[in-house]
Amino acid sequence: MRVELPLSPEDVNEIATILDGSSYDRLDIRTSRFRLRVERSGEGWSQEWSLDEGAEVAVAATVSVSTVAVVPEGLEGVAAPLPGTFYHAPQPGAPPFVAVGDVVGPDSVIGIIETMKLMNPVHAGCEGRVVDVCVDNATMVDSGAILMHIQPA
Repeated sequence: MRVELPLSPEDVNEIATILDGSSYDRLDIRTSRFRLRVERSGEGWSQEWSLDEGAEVAVAATVSVSTVAVVPEGLEGVAAPLPGTFYHAPQPGAPPFVAVGDVVGPDSVIGIIETMKLMNPVHAGCEGRVVDVCVDNATMVDSGAILMHIQPA
């Protein structure tokens, strides 16, 4: 079965061109048929869009963490390497990659960020114990947003 998409790539490019001339960094359009998110990313634009998948998914995706949090003294912050949706677990219903109290190493995967339908692993980057998970599951984050705090070993 072929699904007819509500917007063409040309439509999205035209929207990004209009936004280039504006002061806006993010646009989120939601209709009964689709959702389109366009976000300024460095010198260009990133986009994510989907067909309507129900109100529960749409509500969960509206939360956004866009500021870079201050890391408390003596702790290391694990920052989002790119903007997107942060997930604690590899798939819905699965246990989280790490939880408060877990010991991690620099290469430990602490979560994934979905950007443009690509799943990107996020590594702890240091050795220690997870003391705080700063971002809820399925939350939109900006690059640099602090996802977790780790007490160095």
